[in-house]
Amino acid sequence: MGGCLSLNFSCDKAVDQTCSCLFGDRNYIHMMEANLEALETAMEKLEDRRDDLLRRVSIEEDKGLERLAQVEGWLSRVARIDSQVSDLLKDEPTETKRLCVFRYCSTKCISSCEYGKKVSKKLKEVNELFPQGDFKDVAGKRRAAKVEKKRIQTTIGLDSMVEKAWNSIMKHERRTLGIYGMGGVGKTTLLATINNEFKDEFDVVIWVVVSKDLQYKGIQDQILRRLRADKEWENQTEEEKAFSIDDILGRKKFVLLLDDLWSEVELSKIGVPRPTQENGSKIVFTTRSKEVCSDMEADDKLQIDCLSRNEAWELFRSIVGEDTLKLHQDIPKIAKKISEKCYGLPLALNVIGKAMKYKEDVHQWRHAIEVLSTSSHEFPGMEEKILSVLKFSYDGLEDEKVKSCFLYCSLFPEDYEITKEELIEYWISEGFIDGKRDEDGSNNKGHDIIGSLVRAHLLMECEKEFTPGVKMHDVLREMAIWIGKEEEKQCVKTGVKLRRIPDDINWSDLRRISLMSNQIEEISCCPKCPNLSTLFLRDNMLKVIRGKFFQFMPALVVLDLSHNGYLNELPEEICRLTSLQCLNLSLTSISSLPVGLKGLRKLISLDLEYCPSLKSIDGIGTSLPNLQVLKLYQSRVFIDARSIEELQLLEHLKILDALMLESIQRVERLASCVQRLSILCVSAEVLTLNTVALGGLRQLEIEVSKISEIKIDWKSKEKEDLPSPCFRHLSSIFIYDLEGPKELSWLLFAPNLKHLHVANSKSLEEIIKKEKGMSISNVHPPDMTVPFAKLQSLTLRGLPELERICSNPQALPSLKKFDVQICPKLPLVSFRDTNRSKEVDE
Repeated sequence: MGGCLSLNFSCDKAVDQTCSCLFGDRNYIHMMEANLEALETAMEKLEDRRDDLLRRVSIEEDKGLERLAQVEGWLSRVARIDSQVSDLLKDEPTETKRLCVFRYCSTKCISSCEYGKKVSKKLKEVNELFPQGDFKDVAGKRRAAKVEKKRIQTTIGLDSMVEKAWNSIMKHERRTLGIYGMGGVGKTTLLATINNEFKDEFDVVIWVVVSKDLQYKGIQDQILRRLRADKEWENQTEEEKAFSIDDILGRKKFVLLLDDLWSEVELSKIGVPRPTQENGSKIVFTTRSKEVCSDMEADDKLQIDCLSRNEAWELFRSIVGEDTLKLHQDIPKIAKKISEKCYGLPLALNVIGKAMKYKEDVHQWRHAIEVLSTSSHEFPGMEEKILSVLKFSYDGLEDEKVKSCFLYCSLFPEDYEITKEELIEYWISEGFIDGKRDEDGSNNKGHDIIGSLVRAHLLMECEKEFTPGVKMHDVLREMAIWIGKEEEKQCVKTGVKLRRIPDDINWSDLRRISLMSNQIEEISCCPKCPNLSTLFLRDNMLKVIRGKFFQFMPALVVLDLSHNGYLNELPEEICRLTSLQCLNLSLTSISSLPVGLKGLRKLISLDLEYCPSLKSIDGIGTSLPNLQVLKLYQSRVFIDARSIEELQLLEHLKILDALMLESIQRVERLASCVQRLSILCVSAEVLTLNTVALGGLRQLEIEVSKISEIKIDWKSKEKEDLPSPCFRHLSSIFIYDLEGPKELSWLLFAPNLKHLHVANSKSLEEIIKKEKGMSISNVHPPDMTVPFAKLQSLTLRGLPELERICSNPQALPSLKKFDVQICPKLPLVSFRDTNRSKEVDE
């Protein structure tokens, strides 16, 4: 019969399995169809419960809550069993076709029995899982993530800084990292990039924005929002919050990222445990002030500078987009100029780049570069998004006088290097600081203010012609001009090719005017300026100044007419400037002191440096009784016996730079005022320099002279002998066309020397003679133990007999620049093998 069952038993085990399927308590074959139907129904009910649960979970998650672990577990089990049931149901048609003998048996009995058994088991599991999905609560308050990722801008130029910062943080012995730099330079972007680098290295990474006026309570609140899901802490006192923070963080390995610190933050007051090597925690902060890094006891400090020109262009191009740059053939060239106007400041590159992104007309780009080149503060977004951000650094200056000192620096042109001493003289005249001076002529208060502005990244240190100076970042200068226009009534029109005094200057209202670096040839106007205190006309093409120009300037205290090479006389009406305290006539063609100078009784500073036509200062002692600073360096005024008598009348003189004879050392009051000394056309067997008399000497030049030997003397008629008789302040020495000496061992008496230039001295065989150097070092330790310990630049040119610099192997430890030309006998092997030898030209 076609439907008959044929059973073939091969062994007792097969017989037992078949009998169990057919006649056992659980006839899986016979119950297969009923179980399959029940399984499908149960699974549909389970899926409905799952979908209802997911809707509840979605609603709660939209409220910011997080699904419970038991809910997530149940859903995972449902997903797993759903997949298993689906696999079973796929085989249903095949298995049911095999059923026979009134559904009690199968053509493949053992296989069908196993299948029926799996169906029965899954039905039981589904039925057991269904009631477990009845949850009263499906979600709870979200647990804080270890790291909250930050959105960051393009990080061009920051890759190396990120690597340096990360390496510092990961060092076991490092605990605190301070990242400092000027506003808008990318400190926050760097910190955000570091934040996003963290994964599972720490239990929790906490980001806190500190800012200038944020109190401890605000810092605590930001930390607690990350650490606690409840809001019970909101009504706690600062002490209670500190206890809570300390309790939680004391049990964790944490990283605290503090963005924009303006002063030291007391961690104990907040409740943050101090990081140690034992707890492995770290603190990283950003600040505009290097001082804050020291106050926070940072184990490592990382300074961020502005981008290089290439990096700035890459960032600007990425913001503007290639599509915009391709719209016109001239746009890329203009875009490069615009990016250069941002001076490497990422903040400016981002703001200006976004403003130009949708400028499709080349005329719009041309207009933009015109605005940025003349009145950049008028560029869209400049005031609101750039200058206002940078202004926070200015607002952080607590002293109003210090603010005025900073704004004064904006009177100078872009990239202008201002010598510190010159700047301080102007500040003194303006009354920002008092005129009290140290024994070497320095004004300590002025240097302290400069230091504070440098540490706040509002000024940058530099050297102008080997003299310490400062300059402003160009974007900061724009900010200072913007502020100074309103707060200080300043008018700045520098480097814009003016050929005459502009008509739109409101002389009657302004306090300071700078017209430096233009092309003005003649001044004939007669402005009324009751409030004008500073007038800069430096670096023009002035030939004539009419006397009426000075008639109505009663409050003028600073007048700078320097770098006007064609100006050879001043009108007698200059005597009307009765309040004038500082007059700069350097690098002019003045041939004699103006007659009207006698009326300037309040003048305290007169600069006549590099005036090649000036040969006499007769009458200066009686005309300017209050003079404190007189600069005659590189003029043609020799300080002879007659000049010394004239200078002795200046009872308040503190600084004297001049071309002089050795005899001035006999008048120690005058000699002690000398800061820059030029010895020119001297012929003598021996020249003696007295370290006591010339105690304030900073720069020495010996030129076109014939001197066989230079000796150092430290005897004094008025003072006792010094234990270490050195030129303590002498930092630069220039020796040109000096005949006679074979060595310059006397240079050991300048232990703080930074710059040494020696040229065209045919007899010179060595700089420091071994025997002489040893005798000096033995008599006067410890300053002279290591020759040239602080020397940074050494220039040797046209020295045909020079064989050796110094025999001491420890010499020149600080050398950065070594420039050699036409010194055929000087071996350079030892210098080529060091990093110090950066410039060698044979």
